[in-house]
Amino acid sequence: MGAKGKKISKRDFIKLSLTGAGGLLYASRGLAIKPFLPKDDVTLWKWSKEAMYQVETPRGIRCMICPNECTLKEGEWGDCRNRVNKGGKLYTMAYGNPCAVHVDPVEKKPLNHFLPGSRAFSIATAGCNLACLNCQNWTISQTSPTKTQNFDMMPDKVVENAIKYKCESIAYTYSEPVTFYEYTLDTSKLAHQAGLKNILVSAGYIHEKPLRELCHHLDAANIDLKSFSDNIYMKLNAGKLQPVLDALKIFHEEGVWLEITNLIVPNWTDDFDMIKRMCDWLYDNGLYNCPLHFSRFYPQYKLTQLPPTPVSTLKKAREIAWAAGIKFVYIGNIPGGNNENTYCPKCHKLLIERKGYTISQNHIKNGKCEYCGEPIPGVWQ
Repeated sequence: MGAKGKKISKRDFIKLSLTGAGGLLYASRGLAIKPFLPKDDVTLWKWSKEAMYQVETPRGIRCMICPNECTLKEGEWGDCRNRVNKGGKLYTMAYGNPCAVHVDPVEKKPLNHFLPGSRAFSIATAGCNLACLNCQNWTISQTSPTKTQNFDMMPDKVVENAIKYKCESIAYTYSEPVTFYEYTLDTSKLAHQAGLKNILVSAGYIHEKPLRELCHHLDAANIDLKSFSDNIYMKLNAGKLQPVLDALKIFHEEGVWLEITNLIVPNWTDDFDMIKRMCDWLYDNGLYNCPLHFSRFYPQYKLTQLPPTPVSTLKKAREIAWAAGIKFVYIGNIPGGNNENTYCPKCHKLLIERKGYTISQNHIKNGKCEYCGEPIPGVWQ
């Protein structure tokens, strides 16, 4: 029943549901989720595609997408769990078979300076090239597309559905789009042809050449800068710091709108001296206009013994970032308050008020502060 007891149609109910803050799983349209499982883990299927950036070596086929540079013999799988050596060639098993499909507010990515109030058609396949102990999406990131229930959604269908659900952009997100690189690249090309924007939500663990190629088809990115310590990257995330720093500079050089997230994990990444070094590096490398999101950790995956991040720690990190010259600093994963609001760095007046993922007021006009005329970096229309 609708307002004042009036009946609403099924179509109107679905339309209303899609406007909710968290988006809607695509299957809610009545499309069944069907698991596409091969007979064995090295059987190529409809959702296989010869992988890009592979090199033949005496020890096997080496994947050159990311710094892991997995070298695989016949039948072996890469660390990301979706690339396999079959017949002396490297194949991705993650092409057109996302395991998660939602309509999200763009603020959920999080992106606070990119088309505020718009919706992003968000997709992910299984797999990740890192192994973060705190991963919140570990049920899809730490497995293979051959082990998840998937949708049959080739790139043209992704674009078609993004338009159908009135989304301004497509977001490659949730797990790690670097590991479904070919799917992301081909979909982003079609999206641009259709007038849609492309968003990458990633850990930024990728080699320069494939990243620069992808950047030609991206409009925005939110990159997880997980810490500013190579030792912590190795122990907490199974990665290295420098490739991520290089990626941040490349996004900036290529003109992709960039926002950065730093999850503060108690006893791991809550060292204030390290946070200061991180913020100083961002400033010194010209990234002071890139919004920085300090995100609150909640016990997840293999770190359930830790407490949530104290709010005082997050606020101290924000003060450090401001002092370092970062102009726009946000605190995420804390309900209520003004932690996600945007303020003018010159006159300090409230420009965008956010309540959850909803925009309640916006005083940025033509990319400038409505009150003092200060240019506000971002993509506003």
